[in-house]
Amino acid sequence: MAASGFFRKLHRKTALIIFLPLLISALTGIIYRLGKTWFGMSNKVGNIFMMIHQGEYLGTPLVPIYVLLVGLGLLGMIITGLSMTGILSQNRAAQPRKLNARKVHRIFAPIVFLPLTVSAVTGVIYRLGKSWFGMSSENAAIFLRIHQGSYLGDFFKPIYVLLVGLGLIVMLITGINQTGIFRQRRQPPQDLGN
Repeated sequence: MAASGFFRKLHRKTALIIFLPLLISALTGIIYRLGKTWFGMSNKVGNIFMMIHQGEYLGTPLVPIYVLLVGLGLLGMIITGLSMTGILSQNRAAQPRKLNARKVHRIFAPIVFLPLTVSAVTGVIYRLGKSWFGMSSENAAIFLRIHQGSYLGDFFKPIYVLLVGLGLIVMLITGINQTGIFRQRRQPPQDLGN
């Protein structure tokens, strides 16, 4: 019980920190891939989205650090989230019948955790390998192909990126909804008497 409470608290606090960078990463990754593949996006415009996707606006030296922190944040969310789903234990709580953000979050979690894990790990390895460890372009390309789903072929690659990106967006929106930051705070009752 204590470990579950700790993971829940860590998951919630991490979500608040990593929400915006992950949302930006998902949106720019989708726009870049679909724009290049389906809509003939120019290299100049594509480079702008890739610059945002990788955090290049922070400056070249900070790109690998940004990618590492966002990737580790996503992996942390996946690990703490899986520990709360009951998938890893025998005791599973009864699920509410009504479809709400919590239920959608719990339904999507086991579906998207593996593609998101693969995307995070390969994206981090690609960027750190190229930036810090002198990985050859040929070896780095292997991780980039996995990150983008290129192994699925030209037809399915953009569909894969779209589904993984949308899966992340659904998890982010349903998850942030559960933190309560968008709920209106109750106003204390006003004393009408003199």
